[in-house]
Amino acid sequence: MSRLPDLEGLAIFAKVVELRSFAAVAEDLKLSKGTVSKAVTRLETRLGARLFNRTSRRLALTDAGRALVERAARMLAEGEAAEADALEQSAAPRGLVRLAVPMSFGLSDVAPILPEFMADYPEVFVDLHLSDAMVDLIGQGFDMALRIAALPDSSLMARRLRPVKRHLVGAPSYFARQGTPRHPSQLVDHCCLAYAYLATPETWRFIHPSGEEASIRIDGPMRANNATALLPALIAGRGIALQPDFICGQALASGELVAVMEDWSPPPIALHLVMPPGGPRPARVEVLAEFLARRLSSRS
Repeated sequence: MSRLPDLEGLAIFAKVVELRSFAAVAEDLKLSKGTVSKAVTRLETRLGARLFNRTSRRLALTDAGRALVERAARMLAEGEAAEADALEQSAAPRGLVRLAVPMSFGLSDVAPILPEFMADYPEVFVDLHLSDAMVDLIGQGFDMALRIAALPDSSLMARRLRPVKRHLVGAPSYFARQGTPRHPSQLVDHCCLAYAYLATPETWRFIHPSGEEASIRIDGPMRANNATALLPALIAGRGIALQPDFICGQALASGELVAVMEDWSPPPIALHLVMPPGGPRPARVEVLAEFLARRLSSRS
């Protein structure tokens, strides 16, 4: 006789991955910690494999856990969405949404618009994670992320919001002292400040409208894992850097920085809203996704 899948165990497992704590899940679901632990143990026994390596301070997914978490999270989301749809259609979205955003863009473009969202949806709690590091949406329990990149193929669902222009910039004092590069090949003679999270931070690539491409290995006195951290050195005339417009735009407008070699462009990148695969999604996730898409697609 066939058995039904352990849907409760799978849901609790997905919730433990999301909240990264048995105790947090117990509090969130109004269960005892023992009940949560027994549900995961029951699922592990049924599958014949450990899903977590547990210590007194940390939970880490095993290979079996990583293989299962995407489907378990999808089942949990579908179950939550199904229950939400069964409630009154007028019920306001509520609950926690975890959002990962690059730090500089989060401070300049996302944080300023969140008060509007909070006013519209007072029962939705936004957990805003600011970091330039590429987070694992599924493994780290995020509902969505904003990413600025040329996205590779992946299992994530991506929605392109707008292009992001990058400029090669430096201070007028730097170019007066070192000269202004006209071609990427001349960058070998310049102090280039690097952003650590570029795909190839030590090699800059450029494309000319004629179709000519150039890849230049750069050298300089500074590298940082946040592009805004390069601004003081740039403004002080200590080097040049590739900077997105949302970081360098104000300094360009004030004249503290100038853009050079504008007929050569770095490979195109764009702002994307990415979410784990699957659906339907809880209303709290959908309303934040639509708000971000609407507001950030229209910002220049």
